[in-house]
Amino acid sequence: MDIIRDTQPKKKRKKIIWSLAAIGLLALTFFVPRLLPTAAPTADGATVWRDTVEFGTMIRQVRGPGTLVPEQMRWITAVTAGRIEQIVSLPGTEVSQGEVIMRMSNPDVDMQLLQAQQQLSQARAALAQLRTTLATQELTQRGTVATVRTQFLDARRVFQTNQRLFDENPDLVARADLDRSRESMEELEIRLQVEEDRLEVMERSAGEQVSAQEEQIERLADLVQFNRDRLQSMQVDVPVAGVLAPLDIPLQEGQWVQSGQNLSRVVVPGRLKAEIRITQTQAQDIVIGQTALIDTRTDTIMGTVTRIDPAVRNGTVTIDVSLPQDLPPSARPDLSVDGNVIIERLDDVTHVGRPTFGQPNQRVSIFKLTPEGDYAERVTVQLGASSVNDIQVIDGLTQGDVVILSDMSRYDGFDRVRIRD
Repeated sequence: MDIIRDTQPKKKRKKIIWSLAAIGLLALTFFVPRLLPTAAPTADGATVWRDTVEFGTMIRQVRGPGTLVPEQMRWITAVTAGRIEQIVSLPGTEVSQGEVIMRMSNPDVDMQLLQAQQQLSQARAALAQLRTTLATQELTQRGTVATVRTQFLDARRVFQTNQRLFDENPDLVARADLDRSRESMEELEIRLQVEEDRLEVMERSAGEQVSAQEEQIERLADLVQFNRDRLQSMQVDVPVAGVLAPLDIPLQEGQWVQSGQNLSRVVVPGRLKAEIRITQTQAQDIVIGQTALIDTRTDTIMGTVTRIDPAVRNGTVTIDVSLPQDLPPSARPDLSVDGNVIIERLDDVTHVGRPTFGQPNQRVSIFKLTPEGDYAERVTVQLGASSVNDIQVIDGLTQGDVVILSDMSRYDGFDRVRIRD
């Protein structure tokens, strides 16, 4: 008799075994390499930036871009609107004081000068006519005063005669004639006083009228001189000797310019200063008198901080650095430079090159090379004061340690990296 065997349990056991084997293989593939030191990721040694931790003196500096500008510069602006007829001197030309660099024209200015001159001539003619009229009136009044005085003196003699005769013999002069002569004398005396007062008022007012007209003439003369100066300003000259500097937007012959528009600027050569823009977070340590190094790309110039702008513009603070009088040929106005301001000197400190990811007074993780140099291990470092290229190490590193300063963020999930030379 045949016996039927059950093969189903054997198939299930094989499937379970194969599943466990697959899971184990996956575990070996993904987890075991991370646990083994030999499975650390590899970084190209030629692409990482390394530096050695040092102990000694660290110079704290702050850096910022800037521009060389002249200490003495004079803008030349248009006094009045006009058309540029001729540009005599171009930027870069050395000019002397009073030299004409540009000629302009404006017919309205010519017309205004002629009108002002005409008004001045009319005012002077009016003054002459006024003086003649006042002199004639004064002479007429003087004649009137003289006539009234003569009449008054004659009336007084008549009264005195009548009074003497009346006193000697009342029958010689009637009482009415005596009173009449006295009243006539008193009337003429009052008229004489009135005419003399009128003459005095006329003399005083004549002087005031002449003075007022003379003041009007002075004002018109100033107006004529003002318009003459405006016309003269069409011949644009330089107020000080120097070198013409270019404008942001150069002018062309035939162009119309408005009053107050910049026509040119004169730079006094030989005296330059640097205007450096420092980030507002770093500018708090800068004080006047500190030494600054100005890099012109070809030369380094040593200067001194002389001014700190109290305002913050676009997140930066502008400082002025005075430069020595003897400057290298590379120093030119409007030249872009870099400025390093020396903040302080720190002695006997541990320091290293400033990493790309480290900020002052922070605790960061950094890769330190093993003594053999084949691997880099992650360590925690407390940073301190920073400079342009260096930063102070307070804890976590010692003198002689070699660290990686370049960006290693792609290895954030690893504490150990193999360095391939």
